[in-house]
Amino acid sequence: MQTIKDILKNFKPTTDKYISREFQSFGVHLAEKLQDERRKSLYIKLAKTLPRPALEEALRFVVDANARSKGALFMWKLKELGLVGKPKSTTEPKKKPARSPVQSNTLF
Repeated sequence: MQTIKDILKNFKPTTDKYISREFQSFGVHLAEKLQDERRKSLYIKLAKTLPRPALEEALRFVVDANARSKGALFMWKLKELGLVGKPKSTTEPKKKPARSPVQSNTLF
């Protein structure tokens, strides 16, 4: 992982227009590692909004696995960690209480 000093040293304003912040650099790093350059903006957004340790954990999981679609596996791992999408429910869905017969005070 590069430091901010290294990133700024290698920054070329004419070609690297999309990198001006550290989270953008990490998002591009994610896209390169996952071999998914087309979705670079998605990874930049994830780097901006999600906690870095969780992203690094998901990235390590994908790099260690031999997957054809590394981007899909990365997103699946983020979902498993409960960071994107609907988290898995560990409990059963709530059941509606049984209806009790209505007691009426009126006479017929």
